[in-house]
Amino acid sequence: MIGPSTIKAMKNSDQNDSYYKPEDLQRFGKISEFQPELGKAFFSYYDKVFEPGALSKREKSLIALAVAHAVQCPYCIDAYTVGCLEHGADETQMMEAVHVAAAIRGGATLVHGVQMMNKIKQVGM
Repeated sequence: MIGPSTIKAMKNSDQNDSYYKPEDLQRFGKISEFQPELGKAFFSYYDKVFEPGALSKREKSLIALAVAHAVQCPYCIDAYTVGCLEHGADETQMMEAVHVAAAIRGGATLVHGVQMMNKIKQVGM
């Protein structure tokens, strides 16, 4: 729960100050500071996921870029834009990946319309 002191601090913050700071992306590795064991486990898993396997590093970077857009994480968008370029993806491939994410996200929203339609029929309106 947000208390009065938190609200006051939020009101006193610079309105032009962005919540997301690009320099914070460089601090991501420090996320283990308060919980070293879990941080180590996460980064071990993360590194393993991005090793080449059935998918290349380029393909994994494109998937990550699409997911970054779907979850709307500016840090991830920055990181995987650079990662895609470093692993040989071009602007056309990257934008196509973003469009795939947009189509899936849009479709996921629309398919929930079936739930609405079912409810309308259930209540008999």
